[in-house]
Amino acid sequence: MGSVQTVAVFGAYGHTGRFVVAELVKRGYAPVLSGRDADKLNALADETGLEVRVASVDDRASLDRALAGTAAVINCAGPFASTTAPVIEAALRARIPYLDVAAEIEANLDTFAHFADRARGAGAVVVPAMAFFGGLGDLLVTAAMGDWTKADSAHIAYGLSSWHPTTGTRLSGAVSRERRGDHRLRYVGGRWEHRTDAPPTLDWAFPEPMGPRPVIGEFTMADVVTVPSHLSIPDVTTYMTAQAARDVVAPDTSAPAPADESGRSDQTFLIDAVVRFGDTERRAVAHGQDIYAVTAPLVAEALERVLTGRTRAVGVASAGEMFDAPDFLAALSPHITWVVPDAR
Repeated sequence: MGSVQTVAVFGAYGHTGRFVVAELVKRGYAPVLSGRDADKLNALADETGLEVRVASVDDRASLDRALAGTAAVINCAGPFASTTAPVIEAALRARIPYLDVAAEIEANLDTFAHFADRARGAGAVVVPAMAFFGGLGDLLVTAAMGDWTKADSAHIAYGLSSWHPTTGTRLSGAVSRERRGDHRLRYVGGRWEHRTDAPPTLDWAFPEPMGPRPVIGEFTMADVVTVPSHLSIPDVTTYMTAQAARDVVAPDTSAPAPADESGRSDQTFLIDAVVRFGDTERRAVAHGQDIYAVTAPLVAEALERVLTGRTRAVGVASAGEMFDAPDFLAALSPHITWVVPDAR
């Protein structure tokens, strides 16, 4: 990689931000710790010896100082409804790539809607939702598509052993619910629908070792934004194991607890991504540990590919459009194990 490159991490002291900082250091980058809370930044700097630059989305000049001289910025600060636009604006001013780990549907829709033309015109790279939700599912669907140029539907089923939400997840969920009101979203027939009925509960035949589990259907996640942003698939649906769906909304569910020296929790996941065209079905399956921790290698691998020119798009683009999906997924070993079973 040559000389050490500095990368601004906005929201560096958050649960996911800390994993991202550690992964960047492991890969030879020099993260610049940024965010609005000086005390939390300085505490993390004491642990890591890294540079601190306090910044707030309400202070344009502070964001410019935070990004000055950096090679890129990774936004880990939720709720992303408040942070994506100001940090993208700062990245465009600094002429550096922007990546985030936003799982908020509305925030990602805003990024595509408000910055696609500007980023493309500036020759800039903006990669939203480069995380477990949004990025990984998009990569799996893209890999499963193979040589297909279109499909009838895509289904992404999340098998989580449990879901202990972080403070950021709870805040982001509250912001999304406030923006959405009494409605839920689903993507069908090539357009978004606002629904007021309850989502369906059904059984999903996950591959082993998980096996069949009850899931909440139309549990719409960021993948439903990223996948149709570049793939010709009119119906995109995500599913969540029912127990995990209950965990994440229960007020007494505890935050993630470290189970190993890296800080990962003991949560495991299995993602079953299925695309269908006529009578043919293709799928890609991935499994690993800790949805928050695994976001770090996902966004760090994306950063490395952006900075070394291994990209396929300019402007705002999701993981599956920006990168070679099978090659990207292979590079995530041992963090994630993935396969494409035979079509049927």
